[in-house]
Amino acid sequence: MADRSLRGIRLGAQSLQSEDGVVFHERAQHTYRCTVCGRDTTMTFAADAEVPEAWECRTCGSESLLRIGDGTATVDHSEDKVARTHWDMLLERRSLPELEELLEERLAYVRARRGAGEDVASQKISA
Repeated sequence: MADRSLRGIRLGAQSLQSEDGVVFHERAQHTYRCTVCGRDTTMTFAADAEVPEAWECRTCGSESLLRIGDGTATVDHSEDKVARTHWDMLLERRSLPELEELLEERLAYVRARRGAGEDVASQKISA
């Protein structure tokens, strides 16, 4: 970089690095076909990288499968971990009768507060 002058250069707009002597890693392109819209997406990976069997479609966001020759790969989702919902986690801690009892208690509490608030509001109006 000593042989280059920094005078008059737009800093940040141009890189001072060059690609001289850089050896790029071998690459391979793999095509994925969307299971919904049928669109092909070509992705570039390192030649020695482990290529995933499924990829997300850029257009519709659904699953695209790796094309092998004329066919496509199949992905087995039987071992995929299902995401737990809030309801699932709640059922791990409480049973349905307990939840119904808690609901009734909270509804009674809210109704009592609402009933007291309505009385106070109606007294202010009539006064």
